[in-house]
Amino acid sequence: MAQKPSIPKGTRDFTPQEVAKRNYIFDTIKTEFKKFGFQAIETPSFENSDTLMGKYGEEGDRLIFKILNSGDFLKKADEKAYADKDSLKLTPSISEKALRYDLTVPFARYVVQHQNEIDFPFKRYQIQPVWRADRPQKGRFREFYQCDADVVGSDSLWQEVEFVQLYDSVFSALNLNGVTIKINNRKILSGFAEVIGEQDKLIDFTVALDKLDKIGEDGVVKEMLSKGISEEAIAKIKPIFDLKGDFAEKIEALKAILSTSEVGLKGIEELEFIQNAILEMPLKTANLDLDVTLARGLNYYTGAIFEVAAPDEVKMGSIGGGGRYDDLTGIFGLKNMSGVGISFGLDRIYLVLEELNLFPEAVADDVKVLFVNFGEKEALYAFKGVNAIRAEGVNAEVFPDAAKMKKQMNYANKRNIPFVILAGDEEMKAGEYTLKNMKTGEQDRLTLKELVAKIA
Repeated sequence: MAQKPSIPKGTRDFTPQEVAKRNYIFDTIKTEFKKFGFQAIETPSFENSDTLMGKYGEEGDRLIFKILNSGDFLKKADEKAYADKDSLKLTPSISEKALRYDLTVPFARYVVQHQNEIDFPFKRYQIQPVWRADRPQKGRFREFYQCDADVVGSDSLWQEVEFVQLYDSVFSALNLNGVTIKINNRKILSGFAEVIGEQDKLIDFTVALDKLDKIGEDGVVKEMLSKGISEEAIAKIKPIFDLKGDFAEKIEALKAILSTSEVGLKGIEELEFIQNAILEMPLKTANLDLDVTLARGLNYYTGAIFEVAAPDEVKMGSIGGGGRYDDLTGIFGLKNMSGVGISFGLDRIYLVLEELNLFPEAVADDVKVLFVNFGEKEALYAFKGVNAIRAEGVNAEVFPDAAKMKKQMNYANKRNIPFVILAGDEEMKAGEYTLKNMKTGEQDRLTLKELVAKIA
């Protein structure tokens, strides 16, 4: 007995209806990207391992899908690592490539490789799948699309302002009103580490802090202690766990907490610039909020950090995120190239739109017209008609077999095809077609010219 087919956990098949809805999101985001002056690029689905490894922190490295070398991948394996069953040391000798984890690091690699062809500042957008060996759960998949927009070659804070506006513009265009654009600054996180005297544990500190909404204050404290951060140090920073108020009130509280940290005060200054600009140019439907626990434990953010939360009535993880990464291209040999970018989580956005019933009714790229097939000569006549209708940009098809009328009508109903066209001996002699409205049952005899005019 043949084995029942299946797909890997964390991956999905998509029906035609789902693909149409996903394309609606893609098209909406692309329209806004272009409106803001971004250009499209694409990069390979897999990269050299050394391009990706070490760029996402220890946790990120573990989630990268490695690709075994072609052919006899054990031929060049590190024999000692193999004998010791040391997978970390063995992996580089049997796997030279890996599936991309995100679009930002491949983009940095692209910029360095193509720097002589690029006009800076370079504004690019990229919509492609990425892969992460994460534990699958609602809204979290192992294969998913990212939609990124980045600018490299400018350290102006107006870029951060524009990305806040871009988020607002995209979600407003999707009618997803009330999202919260959370913002923080890596310099503030560095300031926290400086104030508590734990600068050398900045990454451990931020990775733990970033989990506050998932594991709570006690969980964060426990993780910080396990990383060697002292109880006295944690006590100094505890006020940030319960920071309340609006943007301006949080800023004032931060000024007191970070009064002795030059880098921390610089981060506050940058956040104030963005907030003041948005006050002068209010957002359409989104909210901007300062979240000092937002850390996004990635090694490459150096300035602003963004994360977008769905409206409160939807329980969902972040639906977008990003930040400033001044040092990213430096790891590939291109120094002093500042960059900032954001990402849209397509799959989570899809789930939110579905839950809130926000997809337009007319989103599907469905067939509008079905020609009934009565036989060989009738099918030829039908194909002449379908070609004329398709030429006008209308989705149309001829039923492939001369099946019973009931079967063909059931097919049209199941596909939600609104119009059916019949052409038998009478219609062919008269050079006409019978158009049937499947919703009302109304029928009209029309010439091909009249038919095209009515359908198109």
